[in-house]
Amino acid sequence: MSKKKQSKQKVTKETKETEKVKSEENINSSDEKVKEEVIKELTLEEQLAAEKDKNLRLFAEFENFRRRNAKERMELFSTANKDIMAILLPILDNFERSIKANNYSDEDGPVLIYKQLKAELDKKGLEEIEDPNGKVLDTDFHEAISNIPAPSEDMKGKIIDTIEKGYLLGGKVLRYAKVVVANKE
Repeated sequence: MSKKKQSKQKVTKETKETEKVKSEENINSSDEKVKEEVIKELTLEEQLAAEKDKNLRLFAEFENFRRRNAKERMELFSTANKDIMAILLPILDNFERSIKANNYSDEDGPVLIYKQLKAELDKKGLEEIEDPNGKVLDTDFHEAISNIPAPSEDMKGKIIDTIEKGYLLGGKVLRYAKVVVANKE
């Protein structure tokens, strides 16, 4: 064969192969289009489900934020005066000491001022921790500053004396009651 014929046959073979590949690609292409449409449909459904889930989670997160913020606001409101209350406690103690030392009556000026100050602080949420004398030491409310020998068997481990009153503000301890406890041994 001549070179010309061989090259024509070669070109014809290549053309046939190219056409065969193109027809296969067309078949594959049409299959891929069908697959892509199915994937797009699934993807749209999946996207819709994902967006619904995302929206639900965002709404839940917002609700949690709103509740947490409201709780913090209420807590802040109840303890907003904490610093001022802590500063006023020694003044309140000094008023009590002065009234006891000078034997003032209920009509005397210092007693009236003390009662007015105490009433206003009570309105703001300040509460006295109840008198712990004779009770068992509770470290959530009391601070033991000294131990002494128990005067009787039934007083062992109990509070004998209160040195400084304790106070609560909004249900939380503002100042622990300083107490003297009887030894257990």
